[in-house]
Amino acid sequence: MNNTETFFAPCPRGLEPLLAEELTQAGASAIKITPGGAQFAGSWETCYRANLESRIATRVLWRVGQGAYAKEDDIYRLALGLPWPKWFDVARSLRVYVTAVKSPLKSIEFITLRTKDAVCDCFRNACNRRPSVNTATPEVRIHLFLTADTATLYLDTSGEPLYMRGHKVAKVEAPLKENLAAGILRLSGWQPGMALLDPMCGSGTFLLEAAQMLLGDAPGLGREPGGFGFERLTNFDAALWRRLQVEAAQNRRIVEAVTLFGSDISADAMARTQQNLAHAGLDDVVQLERADILARTAPAPSGVLVANPPYGERLGEAAELAALYPRLGDALKRNFAGWNCWLLSSDTRLPQMIGLKAKRRAPLFNGALECRLYGFPVVAGRMRPGQEAQL
Repeated sequence: MNNTETFFAPCPRGLEPLLAEELTQAGASAIKITPGGAQFAGSWETCYRANLESRIATRVLWRVGQGAYAKEDDIYRLALGLPWPKWFDVARSLRVYVTAVKSPLKSIEFITLRTKDAVCDCFRNACNRRPSVNTATPEVRIHLFLTADTATLYLDTSGEPLYMRGHKVAKVEAPLKENLAAGILRLSGWQPGMALLDPMCGSGTFLLEAAQMLLGDAPGLGREPGGFGFERLTNFDAALWRRLQVEAAQNRRIVEAVTLFGSDISADAMARTQQNLAHAGLDDVVQLERADILARTAPAPSGVLVANPPYGERLGEAAELAALYPRLGDALKRNFAGWNCWLLSSDTRLPQMIGLKAKRRAPLFNGALECRLYGFPVVAGRMRPGQEAQL
């Protein structure tokens, strides 16, 4: 279990440096950042820690094979030659996922089928039995990544995406993924103990992530037993995994004062956030109130405000946006002097329309949607040169 293996952890685009920091803390070495993730080397303990502790990674993939290819048969032979029965039992159901960048192959569906056939044929040759395929809830996930001339095969050690913390029971339309929310909190400069407000909290994603960070809870602790992909591999070290879980649980901190605040104009959103916080056991560290962002006041003299306000893809009408953003800027200047306010938007007109000077524009992707995280240090009245707070 101490042998060094090669892994790849994808993450939301724009958060790769934060992911690399987390992987270093988990014990990873030889970290190589690529767009949308990071490759790294480490032991299985490093792999387990990354799954348990990373707030940024989407999943952790174990590289099991790599080779050059020109046609589908090359990939079939590569997959057929790997010792799949050594890694997981034939009784496990599986699914193959394929991602291609500049691949010359014509059909992703066909190469997915060929790769699945290669894995199943390998089992048939070894034990006269083929594993079953389950496209909905597979026990083992196999990932094939294709570049223009190289095929890489991975076994998924995470199972369900790591942003599925197991906390949300009530969701709203267009949710923000938990790992993107965690990254935004990191980029904002917020630290546990500082006041934090999400005035458009929706289903409470920012608040749930901040509460876990405040308490020191590892995000992977909320997953059900057997829920990680590595628990279904034959080399699973149950004793090591149990030790890491116990150590993580012992790191929980006691919180004596409420510093996390959330609000929304929608009563339904408030009910959903309350339900999600209660389900996660985090409702005692967050103060909620129903309020319009254009009218509510700051809950503390200074702090960090984060919000994912409506933008074109969600609100739809340019005229409504043109009316909303100036009013939002006025409300922030009126009620949040001394605060650093961070807004995620795909609308590049936001800095001009909101009437505040952005001190930072961090490019991020909310799924496939390219966005910017705008940081506005707010002072009272009109902002003048030299008056802006430093982020």
